[in-house]
Amino acid sequence: MKHEVITFGCRLNTYESEVIRGHMRACGEEHVAVFNTCAVTKEAERQAKQAIRKYHRENPEAKIIVTGCGAQISPQKYADIEGVGKVIGNSEKLEKESYLPEKFMAESEKVLVNDIMSVTETASHLVTGIEDRSRAFMQVQNGCNHRCTFCIIPYGRGNSRSVPIGEVVNQAKILTEKGYKEIVLTGVDVTDYGLDLPGKPTLGQMMKRLLKNVPELTRLRLSSIDVAEIDEDLLDLIANEPRLMPHLHISLQSGDDMILKRMKRRHTRQQVLDFCKKARLLRPDVVFGADIIAGFPTETEEMFNNTLKIVEEADLIYLHVFPYSEREGTPAAKIPNQVPKKIRKERAAKLREAGKKQLEKFLHSRIGKVENIIVEKEGAGRTEHFALVQFSGLKEAGTLTSLKITGEDGKHLIAA
Repeated sequence: MKHEVITFGCRLNTYESEVIRGHMRACGEEHVAVFNTCAVTKEAERQAKQAIRKYHRENPEAKIIVTGCGAQISPQKYADIEGVGKVIGNSEKLEKESYLPEKFMAESEKVLVNDIMSVTETASHLVTGIEDRSRAFMQVQNGCNHRCTFCIIPYGRGNSRSVPIGEVVNQAKILTEKGYKEIVLTGVDVTDYGLDLPGKPTLGQMMKRLLKNVPELTRLRLSSIDVAEIDEDLLDLIANEPRLMPHLHISLQSGDDMILKRMKRRHTRQQVLDFCKKARLLRPDVVFGADIIAGFPTETEEMFNNTLKIVEEADLIYLHVFPYSEREGTPAAKIPNQVPKKIRKERAAKLREAGKKQLEKFLHSRIGKVENIIVEKEGAGRTEHFALVQFSGLKEAGTLTSLKITGEDGKHLIAA
């Protein structure tokens, strides 16, 4: 074992793990494992800590570095785990110097975590490939200026900051030259892109520049959006740019206005419905996914039912459902009327079942159609709508192919 990076959490972490791999290769250090943690829920942190302990038991000679949002927010908790040699913050993990052997061996500096709120720029870290993936993730934004009452992530990522458009274009050119047909734009709050840059360019303006200057890029995808931040240029792209994939993932969280207000979200239930309707008018085949929290404090059965109903009303296809998880240091954790964990789990299960039915309905609607598919691995790929497809025959990962859909099994499309 030379070195290994174990990633938890979001697509942004996936991107940053590739930056870490590049730094480790350049430094030449061997027998090192880096755990890039997530802190979005207690369960995410528990899984990371469990994985670290298991890794140390099975690889007692390996050096272990812990980073990511969990390490940024609670560095000492990770430093105290047996076998951990270094804990570094979300800013430090992207610096090559953090992985130099002499840095690792400096026991007096076991914890290297700065004040993330002091970071004002997001460097354009060059990633020339994404290991074992057919599409490339590209960081265009980091951090968040908003303070949703349930969310600890701004304290792990800092305030919103954007990669300049020129750097975004340059990296996209390099990735397409490497053969990537699809790029996914990632960030913590991607639709907040540009507010910190000169001239305050919007996400849509940046994407237009990217697509114009990298004509060889076949497919561009967004990791997630906030409907409170949609700009006119992005709507224009939805309507007129076939290279923008017709799959948008909404940071929804709840379908009830009172819960949204208590979460300190900036959109209403109706705004989500209106956006989905408008996007479908602009591009009739667009599909939507959503992040939803079940059992937020004070959520009544009626409030939950409003969330359950919006799944069908907005015709949401891909759901990421999380039972509410108290995060120490957030306002929501102090709300007196906490929903019992059993009920949170039951509500999450109902939402997942609703999502399952929505996905099955969508998959069935694609039978008989010819889909453009990007191959992820032998016998599997994804359509423009992000639906999983299974097919026979050998096709190289990362290539594009068109296949007719002959069936579905409730989870995947089946192509001839």
